[in-house]
Amino acid sequence: MQIYLDYSATTPPRTEVITAMQEVLTKQWGNPSSLHEWGQRAAMVVERSRMQVAGLINASAESVIFTSSGTEANNLAIIGIAHRYRLPQHLIISSVEHSAIAQPVELLEQWGWEVTRLPVDSQGRVNPTDLEAALQPNTVLVSIIYGQSEVGTLQPIDALSQIARDHGILFHTDAVQVAGRLPIDVQHLPIDLLSISSHKIYGSQGAGALYIRPGVELLPLLSGGGQELGLRSGTQAVPAIVGFGVAAELAATEMVTETPRLIKLRDRLFEQLADTANLKPTGSRLHRLPHHLSFCLTDTSPYSKRVTGKTMVRQLNLAGIGISAGSACHSGKLSPSPILLAMGYSDSAALGGIRLTLGRDTTEADVDWTAMVVKQILERLIPEPVLSPV
Repeated sequence: MQIYLDYSATTPPRTEVITAMQEVLTKQWGNPSSLHEWGQRAAMVVERSRMQVAGLINASAESVIFTSSGTEANNLAIIGIAHRYRLPQHLIISSVEHSAIAQPVELLEQWGWEVTRLPVDSQGRVNPTDLEAALQPNTVLVSIIYGQSEVGTLQPIDALSQIARDHGILFHTDAVQVAGRLPIDVQHLPIDLLSISSHKIYGSQGAGALYIRPGVELLPLLSGGGQELGLRSGTQAVPAIVGFGVAAELAATEMVTETPRLIKLRDRLFEQLADTANLKPTGSRLHRLPHHLSFCLTDTSPYSKRVTGKTMVRQLNLAGIGISAGSACHSGKLSPSPILLAMGYSDSAALGGIRLTLGRDTTEADVDWTAMVVKQILERLIPEPVLSPV
């Protein structure tokens, strides 16, 4: 029995997506920039896909720029705004950003930019009053992740973006984990830039998008052919973009039933693991991605070797269950999760983060089996201490 519970990492392309991509590869394989019939057929399907992706977030089609990934969309938003300024300015992010935001911001710091990283509470939430207090006269951009990929916490994006709007400051959000799982309406949210990704919503890998509110100007990362309104040069990956469009349209249609189903499964698994020794839920239970569960291993037993998140990933993989861990391995040395550290966890505890994320193919039987296997693994790896007789 195999159970995939890593849908926040990637999702399997839907049958409809594969069919649409195969159609493009055989019939609409032209270069969309070419003026002849072959090129124009490709251009037409790209623009249809742009409308489909825009529809997922209630945006105008012309405000959606295709990229190769959510990571590239994030980089285009951050660096693209920064390149507008001759002198370094000030920007604000949270302390729980994905590395696709955190690392470009570190680069800006090397260029002389001033960066404020907002603290979060023990559930990973930013307090809007902290954002208000961090604003400076030279603040030009705020970027706060919408749904945290590791611990599942949703940020108060409406309140945060409104603060930025009230002060005339641009606001970007990485919505890669939220798009297609929760409704997003950029006509009502006061955001200026928003990143999404195809392979998180059952499209193919290799396509992402950046929403840019009309009137917002940024400079491109790539120059050359002038594709995507000059903001993302390079021949568009037409099959991946078409798959993205199909996936976005299906997600928008099915969200009304799929999201409640995922919430029900998520809560069922939370309840079954609630009383499990050495397993503590992380992130917010109230403000949470609908498909997401995360825990921290709290092994304090002196009778066993320290059990890390990576240990659980390997053990569950041997049992046919795919999950992920928050800690990372660099040069053979395990490093604690920066997200858990930012939430106040110790270095030791931040090595024990695990994430289980559900999807279209997840069933109640999958959830029940996983709960049983997780408990069995923990009982084996972290045995109860044997008390010596008095």
